[in-house]
Amino acid sequence: MATAGLVTREIRSGARDGAPTKIAIARRTYSTDQADLWNALTSAERIPRWFLPISGDLAVGGRYQLDGNAGGVVERCKEPESFAVTWEFGGMVSWLEITLTPAGAGTVLELAHEAHVDPDFWGQFGPGAVGVGWDLGLMGLGLHLDSGAPVDPAVGLAFPTTPEGVEFVRRCAAGWADAAVGDGDEPGPAREAAERTVAFYTGAPDQAGAGDPPTAESPGTAGNRGAAESPGTAEDAGS
Repeated sequence: MATAGLVTREIRSGARDGAPTKIAIARRTYSTDQADLWNALTSAERIPRWFLPISGDLAVGGRYQLDGNAGGVVERCKEPESFAVTWEFGGMVSWLEITLTPAGAGTVLELAHEAHVDPDFWGQFGPGAVGVGWDLGLMGLGLHLDSGAPVDPAVGLAFPTTPEGVEFVRRCAAGWADAAVGDGDEPGPAREAAERTVAFYTGAPDQAGAGDPPTAESPGTAGNRGAAESPGTAEDAGS
């Protein structure tokens, strides 16, 4: 599916509080200006049009909560360039940073999601557990920006189980496997982990022996398979 190729993917190894982390980075250029993209990512009224309802205080130091999904604290905000939030879900804390850069008539969105990752979980699903969820979220954002209309949550939820959606998820997972290999993972295990992630997102975990589904630090949980419900990018920050 062509839109899977609109995102460039990168994995970096990092560290926080003396413990190793993995940083999943996704970049996509949108055909809108920086101010409009910033508004789509940070307006409590607009976020639900492409993602999820959000509540709380979106100012720096405030706590936000996405309906049925992650919550956290707005740590930094430099309008209209960047913001950073904690991403707290299932008792785990990870860190999300969004950066917007003008590029001709459009704007590049860079999303960086950093987490302490259990080695067994990484070996089972790789970066696709979080990465594919963000791919779906970035797709939902693009649909909203292109049309100006809200994304239908029911359509978004069903999308990964459609033939077009399965192909989208497969291409995204392969892209994240390539990114993991670029960071030093072995190609064979990385590809196998990608297949397990595809099976989970498309609703057939048993076919790939996926075992427990991605939980997490990743936005790729069972409730987040659809474009409108997948990991929330920037919704979490106001200036």
